[in-house]
Amino acid sequence: MNMAAVGAFTSMDQAEDLKAFERRIVELLDSLGPTANKWKFGFICTCFIAIVTAFGWLFDQQITEISFVQSLFNHKLFSLSCFGLLVMLLMGVHKRILIQSIILSRCRTVLQDFNMSCDDRGRLILKPRPIKENESYYSRFYQGHG
Repeated sequence: MNMAAVGAFTSMDQAEDLKAFERRIVELLDSLGPTANKWKFGFICTCFIAIVTAFGWLFDQQITEISFVQSLFNHKLFSLSCFGLLVMLLMGVHKRILIQSIILSRCRTVLQDFNMSCDDRGRLILKPRPIKENESYYSRFYQGHG
């Protein structure tokens, strides 16, 4: 067996590799979608509860007469929602919500070296090969000759 043939890829092998890579990216993004949506729903609910209960806390008539800590104890739901938001942010909920776009941007950065990109669903986009400067020079002057 020829050693050059062992290490060389055929265009069919390369196409199959690209298809497998594309399927893996699409599969990964599809599997991350439901998890990201759950985190997004939890974060939005916690924000909504914090906003609604903040109005009750701010418009409480006793807030000027009691200490800050005592007013937080009087409005337990507001305190819990604020604590929940703080814990979620410290856990990195913003990264968990945006994980698909983070992965896509990193894939696009890596694929850029191979003159490719991908769409928002993970499908590969093959870009036309850039013309090198000396190739364009020769193609202008020696087109059809030689």
